[in-house]
Amino acid sequence: MDSPLSRRDFLRLTSLLPLGLASAPLIKMYHPSQPAAGGEKNVLFIVFDAFSAYHISMYGYARQTTPNLRRLAERAIVYHNHYAASDFTTPGTASLLTGALPWAHRAFLLGGIVSPQFAQKTVFRAFSHHYRVVYSHNPWVYTLCDQFTQDLDQYVPQNRLLLTGHGIYDYLFARDTNTADVAWQRALEKTKGLASYSLYLSLIRAAYLSNRLEPLMPDFPLGVPVVAGNGYFLLEDAVDWLRNEIDRFPRPYLAYFHMMPPHDPYCPPKDFYKYFARDGWLPPDKPVHLLAPGDSNDVLLRLRREYDEFILYVDREFGRLFDQLESSGALDNTWIILTSDHGELFERGFLGHKGPLLYEPVIRTPLLIFEPGRKAGLEVHTPTSAVDLLPTLLHVTGQDPVDWTEG
Repeated sequence: MDSPLSRRDFLRLTSLLPLGLASAPLIKMYHPSQPAAGGEKNVLFIVFDAFSAYHISMYGYARQTTPNLRRLAERAIVYHNHYAASDFTTPGTASLLTGALPWAHRAFLLGGIVSPQFAQKTVFRAFSHHYRVVYSHNPWVYTLCDQFTQDLDQYVPQNRLLLTGHGIYDYLFARDTNTADVAWQRALEKTKGLASYSLYLSLIRAAYLSNRLEPLMPDFPLGVPVVAGNGYFLLEDAVDWLRNEIDRFPRPYLAYFHMMPPHDPYCPPKDFYKYFARDGWLPPDKPVHLLAPGDSNDVLLRLRREYDEFILYVDREFGRLFDQLESSGALDNTWIILTSDHGELFERGFLGHKGPLLYEPVIRTPLLIFEPGRKAGLEVHTPTSAVDLLPTLLHVTGQDPVDWTEG
């Protein structure tokens, strides 16, 4: 007689049930044995960090935060109930890249890595016949991808698309970003009122930053967008770089680009700053959760507005990227996936993510898939998960399936 399922096995199977059902609406549109027309397809991931579906007008949000996504959705496969695998970057991104849930890939902690057996079980290994490129503003993404370098053809340094960064420290400690952070802060920065280890380097650093950033300050009333402790950046620079470089990628390619906005700090450009300040809209009043730190309602409302205005920046730049790639013909043979690693929360006395609360704004994320040649939109309301992406992309691009995914 077979042994009964353990409680853990039962929970695991029941949690995966909707993921299996979720793939049906997309998979049914393609015959499994039908090869992709015109040879192997390119795959382009565009991931915006901390991008909550609950703040996207296309998904029913009251504020019109995403006019370009709404326009482009008319020709995309739009998933209305798509969920991240976690509420913060490391496990959420690991699930995107491996097609496995956190209890399988084991990247649980911020700055953590996947288990050794999953270092060779990624989207990059699965698309081994593609030219594989990675870039991210987020250093934790690099901590993960350092394990996957054997399956990468181009590993763009984080500094490449930053206005300022650690400079030489990024190269001396390329495999240990935590050490680079500590060394940088102790040598050059007066963090939280403390003195730096160097008498003059912190002053030189401050003068350099002022000279580099001062011309941009009029365009960013709340400050130039920054990766905490790692450098300032402009989303426009990343968009322009990708637009120019993508024609140089050997075909077929798989490119993973993970941009920081709209992650905090929320720094909308002047075109969108206070865009929603007088709209009069208020979110539903919800009770403060027992486990929340109790951020004041006034603070939550202000930061929600700034986050929504930062999303307008994301929406504008994605629309610009898509339009320019399309006009150049770069998308004729390319699948584009637009999604996020997790969401953001501004209610119940809680701000941001990485906390004990897993309400939907933290884990429900956008997913739009642009199929080459598609002219009509398709809306999918069945629940889907980040782990569904890898097996689905393998299927629709005619690649061989892999046995480790849980989607």
